[in-house]
Amino acid sequence: MLTVNNLNVSYGSIHAVHDVSLKVKKGEIVSLIGANGAGKTTILHTISGLKRPDSGEVTFNGENLLKVEPHKILSKGMAHVPEGRRIFAQLTVRENLELGAYILKDKKQIEENVQKVFERFPRLRERQKQFAGTLSGGEQQMLATGRALMTGAEIILMDEPSMGLSPLLVKEIFHIITEINKQGMTVLLVEQNARMALSVANRAYVLETGRIVMSGEAGALLENAEVRKAYLGA
Repeated sequence: MLTVNNLNVSYGSIHAVHDVSLKVKKGEIVSLIGANGAGKTTILHTISGLKRPDSGEVTFNGENLLKVEPHKILSKGMAHVPEGRRIFAQLTVRENLELGAYILKDKKQIEENVQKVFERFPRLRERQKQFAGTLSGGEQQMLATGRALMTGAEIILMDEPSMGLSPLLVKEIFHIITEINKQGMTVLLVEQNARMALSVANRAYVLETGRIVMSGEAGALLENAEVRKAYLGA
């Protein structure tokens, strides 16, 4: 479904991502773990068109995404939940969701998609007329995720969904990730909470200073001594 080959990305003279290659198959949850500053967010931004690479390839369902204008990538079936959630604080919950469907023209379809999001996230239904900026951190993450689901994307890129949340809410967010995956959504997950990321993923890649240093089945990486020492505090 999604293939990244030999990706190199720089910020000025800083070479942030070095020859990164990864694959995400349809129906999988694939996690990209690593310390802050390892290049995880840069990789997601490059995949979704927010950052242009120096070299490499990004293909999605056989199409070269590097030749697609960034604002058209959503229509290809890929959605991005950014780090920090980036909800529109001065708009209501419903207005945020409707903005997520900006590429859709059919009002009936938009309303059906809103209702599907409300079915997944009942709290958003309860707060649909509330300004998004007044939601809790966990509710804002639900809203950011729901907004990304509004176009019926095939794959969702999630950047640090547990950031700033309490342990209880972290468990809830990861439960949501597994549930949308069970319903058919493919997920590429960037996460500093390596233990939680590996616990829900099928496969994972370990990133250090812009390089993939390890990859494999998530369960095996969870038991790997090096990974446990570096990321799991064991």
